[in-house]
Amino acid sequence: MTRLRLTLAALLALSANPLLAQTASPPPPPPLAAPVGTAATPRPATVFVRIVTGEGPILLELEKEKAPVTVANFLKYVDLKRYDGISFYRAVAVPNEPSQGFVQGGIREDARKLLPPISHEPTTRTGLHHTDGAISMARNAPGTATCDFFIIVGDMTYMDANPAASGDNQGYAVFGHVVEGMDVVKKILAAPRSPTAGVGVMKGQMLAVPVRILTARRAAAPATPKTP
Repeated sequence: MTRLRLTLAALLALSANPLLAQTASPPPPPPLAAPVGTAATPRPATVFVRIVTGEGPILLELEKEKAPVTVANFLKYVDLKRYDGISFYRAVAVPNEPSQGFVQGGIREDARKLLPPISHEPTTRTGLHHTDGAISMARNAPGTATCDFFIIVGDMTYMDANPAASGDNQGYAVFGHVVEGMDVVKKILAAPRSPTAGVGVMKGQMLAVPVRILTARRAAAPATPKTP
C-alpha cells in the first residue's frame, strides 16, 4: 500500500509541473495546402500551337481547360489548316505608347473557310486577362467570333469583361498567351501602316504589307518554360 501511494504521488507531481509535462513530444503540425501544380492540385490543361510567320515563329500556350469553347474553335482552324496562307493584317498602337497595342490576324479573302460563330467566354468566367502576350478573339457583338484573333503587347486589361460598365460590357475572350516569339509580335506591331486602307475605326490601322502566316500547327511544350 505504501508503494502504491508513492507511485500515485509521483504521477500527480509530474502532471502538476508544467516544465516536466512539456518534455513529451508535441503533436505534429497540421498539413499545409498543396501548391498549384502539384499532384494534389493539378495545373489546368493547356495545348501548344506554333504559328510560323514571314517574320518568324510564335509559340502559343492555349488554356483549353479555362477557355474550352474558344480553344476548341481555334484548334479546328489549325487542324483544318485554314490559318495557313492568311495574314496578320492589322496593328493598333496605344496612343502616346507606340510600343504597346495589339496585332490582329484572320481570314479575309475566302469566307468559305469560316466556321460558325462561337459562344462568348468572358474573362469573368475564365479568369484570364488581357496582359502582355495574351491571345484573344476579335468579335463584334458577343457570340459573333469566328476566326480572327489578336495578340496583346503590354497590359490592356480594359479589354476584360466589366459587369459594372454599361452597354456591351463582356469584353473579349482571352484563351492563351505567347510563350516564345514576342519579338516577332513586337516587330509586326511596329511595321508600317497604310494611311488610307481600312474602313471606319480601322482606317490607318491596316499594315501596308501584311505579315503572312505560313503555317499554324499543334506543337510540343517547350523544353524549358519561358515567360512571354
